[in-house]
Amino acid sequence: MWFKNIQPYRLTKPLSLAVEELEQQLEALTFTPATSQEISKLGFVPALGPKVGQALVHEAQGNLLIAIEKEEKMLPASVIREELEERVAQLENDEGRPARKAEKEAMKEDIIAVLLPRAFSRRKQVRALIMPKQQLILVDSASASKAEELLSLLRQAIGSLPVAPLMPNTLPEEAMAEWVRSGKVGNGFSVLEEAELKSLAESGGSIKVKDLPLDSDEVRAYLDGGLLVSKLGLDWSDSVSFVLNADMSLKRIKFSDVVLEQNEEIDKEDLAARLDADLSLMCGEFARLWPALLETMGGIDDTL
Repeated sequence: MWFKNIQPYRLTKPLSLAVEELEQQLEALTFTPATSQEISKLGFVPALGPKVGQALVHEAQGNLLIAIEKEEKMLPASVIREELEERVAQLENDEGRPARKAEKEAMKEDIIAVLLPRAFSRRKQVRALIMPKQQLILVDSASASKAEELLSLLRQAIGSLPVAPLMPNTLPEEAMAEWVRSGKVGNGFSVLEEAELKSLAESGGSIKVKDLPLDSDEVRAYLDGGLLVSKLGLDWSDSVSFVLNADMSLKRIKFSDVVLEQNEEIDKEDLAARLDADLSLMCGEFARLWPALLETMGGIDDTL
């Protein structure tokens, strides 16, 4: 239940979604397994998992949790290429002429159609937290493209989705560079011993620093030389640690034991109660963390 990565988006307009209404809208796009001739399939699945129930939407403190599942057939490109080369060679040998582009495309489509029923499938779930009060949508994914798939499906389900990338008024690279220089962030944040420094020049390189003090003369020299900070490890109020990226995504989120132990008294056998309590706890942390993080960067850039 605990998010490990976040791709953040801001709601550009207030979004009022009743749980029952959203549930009905998502039902039209419920996940079903791919057929023998479908290379991929995408749809909504129970937010808390099938062991808890079939609800596609779960509410916690006014926030809405949803989830999608994607099934992809694994067809190695090398296998398709080898089979295609054999067919092309056979045609050219039989007819004494080069194969046309349209013929190659038709051969490739036929090869894929033959191989699909025998292909292995890979399934992956992605969850998202809709936070209307904070006007945020947080997608638990390390991949921006996977997050966009979820948003696209949600937009298809509800008709429209007024979202934009979450970017602050201060360029994240510049803000993080200043935090490293000064060693101060504010609002309960502290700098950890992990960063990546990067040049904005096309031919410029990057430097990764880990388990070393960032206030060293060496790191300062890199910053004085024009490098900016593209990734930075941060801790917030001894509750949550993560790596902040220049696109405002969070990677490798870890909640402290102090936070995780707050729900220890809940019976682990009562899975529904435990997941709901963990979700509520996580929502509470995010509801405070994100406004604090954006405030340190001068607020949200509303021009995007």
